[in-house]
Amino acid sequence: MIKQSVSIVIPVYNEDESISALYSEVKNSLESFPSHEIIFINDGSFDNSLYKITTIVEQDSAVTLIDLYSNFGKADALNEGFKVATGDIIITMDADLQDDPAEISNLVSKINEGWDVVSGWKVDRQDPISKRWPSKLFNAVMRFVTKVKIHDFNCGLKAYRQKVVKAIDLYGGMHRYTPALAAQKGFSVTEIPVNHRSRKFGVTKYGGSRIFHGFYDLLTVMFLGKYLTRPLHFFGSIGLVLLSAGFAINVYLTVGWFNGIWIGNRPIFFLGILLLIVGIQFFSMGLIGELITKTAHRNESIVLRKYKKEQ
Repeated sequence: MIKQSVSIVIPVYNEDESISALYSEVKNSLESFPSHEIIFINDGSFDNSLYKITTIVEQDSAVTLIDLYSNFGKADALNEGFKVATGDIIITMDADLQDDPAEISNLVSKINEGWDVVSGWKVDRQDPISKRWPSKLFNAVMRFVTKVKIHDFNCGLKAYRQKVVKAIDLYGGMHRYTPALAAQKGFSVTEIPVNHRSRKFGVTKYGGSRIFHGFYDLLTVMFLGKYLTRPLHFFGSIGLVLLSAGFAINVYLTVGWFNGIWIGNRPIFFLGILLLIVGIQFFSMGLIGELITKTAHRNESIVLRKYKKEQ
């Protein structure tokens, strides 16, 4: 038996047909971990998912249900699960049975080699080509931009040391970027190949629009990772370029004016003034950002209730 405690965090959105089988597989995979917990986060499901999870909670004191007010998305659901997870190692997986719970022990073994984050790599991905190729492009861009050398940022099957999940704040679509967020904070990140299975029940919850959402979230990750505590470095750099261009234009026009060249009706004069004004505005935004320094995640709770059977 392994002495480490393990928390399994599973966001659920309309996966009632998969929950019972998923729970059975996860429990079988946790037999070698006497200290474990399973945390289901019901992310506003409108099928029978809530009922199925509640039934499991009544039967197993190691299972916890977190019921959200409505569908906030996977990142917020994971964030709430991370808040209550108590395990030394936290494993995340999707509820659609495509992630194989048999990989839990492999993820834990890799963590025990000294890594802080271990991401699954769906080498033989069992999804239609319409999902595989956009995902390949997304992962290639992510590797180039974040410098985190893993193949599959989107895989739901990941393992974290507890200190990692307590250090990152997820919201919006940030669940795609947990390896990058962890790396930005100095944690070590690696990956292992994992078994991926075809979907048995229901349909995917993600459409083509997630590509655009993912691009916007990537910009957010890049900005927050580099400029969260020094926004003036970002806005000030842009402002400096604009101010320099505006100043150079106006110096040029001033020299001409002293030489008898009329400047009042020249478009370049208005361009120079505009660049100066916009440059000052960017500097102002940077200074305001420096006063704020850190944007806090919203304070209001999105948890409707937490339910765990009393032992």
